Amino acid sequence: MTERQHPDVAEAIRGELRLHDPAVRLSRTLVEDLFDPEFTEVGASGRRWTYEEMLAALPGLHGGEEGPPIVAEAFAGTVLAPGLVHLTYETVIDGRRARRSSLWRRDTAGTLRLYYHQGTPVPDGTPQP
Repeated sequence: MTERQHPDVAEAIRGELRLHDPAVRLSRTLVEDLFDPEFTEVGASGRRWTYEEMLAALPGLHGGEEGPPIVAEAFAGTVLAPGLVHLTYETVIDGRRARRSSLWRRDTAGTLRLYYHQGTPVPDGTPQP
C-alpha cells in the first residue's frame, strides 16, 4: 500500500488477495464473508457466475486445493463513490494471464464485499503492465 492509497482501496485489495488464498477458497463461510449477496462474475472463459454458483464451484477452481496458485500483480484502485471501489489487476495462473476488474461495495454493516468481478484473457505476447 502506498501512502496516498485510499484506505477503501487498500481494504479491497486485501479482500481480493484473501479470495486467492486456497484456505479461503475452500471455506464457504470465509467466502460468504467476502462476497456481496448480489455478487456476479463474468469469468475469463466468458461464463457468467451467480453468487450460489461461485460459492459451490470455488473450491474446485484454480487457486483452490489442487492446481497452480494465483499470482496477482499490478493492482490499481479508485473510489467511485463512498463505499464503492473499482479495482483492476492482472493474474497469472499456470502461465495464463488475465486482466481483472472488480467492484467492491460496503454493506449496511460497514463491510466491504465483492459485488462484481470480470476476467479477460490477455493474448500471448502482450507486454506486461
